Amino acid sequence: MLRSALQADCENCFGLCCVALPFGASADFAVDKEAGKPCTNLGADFRCGVHGRLRDIGYRGCTVFDCFGAGQKISQVTFQGVSWTASPDTAKAMFESLPVMRQLHELLWYLLEALSLRQAQPIHEELHAAYEETERLTELKVEDLLALDIAAHRAEVNVLLLRTSELVRAEVKLDGSGKRRKAYGRGADLIGAKLKGADMRGALLRGAYVIAADLRGADLRWADLIGADFRDADLSGADLTGSLFLTQSQLNAARGDASTRLPASLTRPAHWGG
Repeated sequence: MLRSALQADCENCFGLCCVALPFGASADFAVDKEAGKPCTNLGADFRCGVHGRLRDIGYRGCTVFDCFGAGQKISQVTFQGVSWTASPDTAKAMFESLPVMRQLHELLWYLLEALSLRQAQPIHEELHAAYEETERLTELKVEDLLALDIAAHRAEVNVLLLRTSELVRAEVKLDGSGKRRKAYGRGADLIGAKLKGADMRGALLRGAYVIAADLRGADLRWADLIGADFRDADLSGADLTGSLFLTQSQLNAARGDASTRLPASLTRPAHWGG
């Protein structure tokens, strides 16, 4: 599977994220919406009628969400191109399968990255086996997909992703003077932290709360960023090249500028400017 298959292709999706998922009135959404209820901005052609103005009219959360290509996979493969409007009796199962498929595709994204890393060669065979098994699960019939213990599968894959992280970060645990770099750890509370220009190479920031942190000019190369919450974090001028398990949705939630350095697999969010 190519990375392009793990990126949202709205032209081949039945607007699933605009229907299946719930959201509540907040800083990210202008109104409340129940799961399974179409967003009022969704057109009959399954396109968002306000896509270019989402941030301006209070739907910032929509610009952050990334289905990792799960939407088109369910629409065109699992349900063989038959939409929930054309076959209403399939709607409930189609909507419920989206979160499961999204998690599988997210794991495929991480596994592809792990397989591309030189340092992960010692566990390449295990990573490849996990990738093949995860891809097989994405081909399940909808009833089997919904019965899948996705939490157990994520836990198994996560063991390999953590080992990958350790192998990569082992090369940069020491700074130039031979001293061990500052450790942050899983779930670190860095909300609003002043980290301008910080050397965070090889940091373990899994699940860290980096909300509204000042990371201008920070060096985050080889840092493990899986699950880190970057909402409103300032990444202007930061170096994220070589960072581990960074996703487009994390970037979309953050702030940055033309000088922010990104991995080649990700794109600069439009709202950053430059």
